[in-house]
Amino acid sequence: MSDHGAILRRFIDEVWNKGDLAAIDGFVGDTYTIHSDPGDPWDGQTLTREGLSARIAVSRAPFPDLRFELGEMVAEGDRVAVCWVMHGTQTGAMGERPATGRTIRVNGITIYDFTAGRITGHRQVVDRLSVAQQFGILR
Repeated sequence: MSDHGAILRRFIDEVWNKGDLAAIDGFVGDTYTIHSDPGDPWDGQTLTREGLSARIAVSRAPFPDLRFELGEMVAEGDRVAVCWVMHGTQTGAMGERPATGRTIRVNGITIYDFTAGRITGHRQVVDRLSVAQQFGILR
């Protein structure tokens, strides 16, 4: 595994799992492009570090105990692909949906881009259907 894999593991742990948004500066390039993330309000956008920090804060807010468990990881060149499972308890509102107190588990795969040892974007597929099912929106 390249150094990129180790960098990514630390980024996920420190920023996403622990919620240390100030740590973004040590991992992310000047800009971060969300190349493809269907269903994500930021899909297709290029963000500054501050913009990415705001996105992560919005994503974590309903799930203060949010955790990503990283699975298989493959690195090639300046990209790292990782399978993951996210779980957390929704104790805060998600948009217009009030807190449910439900704990959800969601699977996804993300391919991260690196430039000069910094994370600069991603392409992602998330099982959003299972999220809707777990919240009782769809059966």
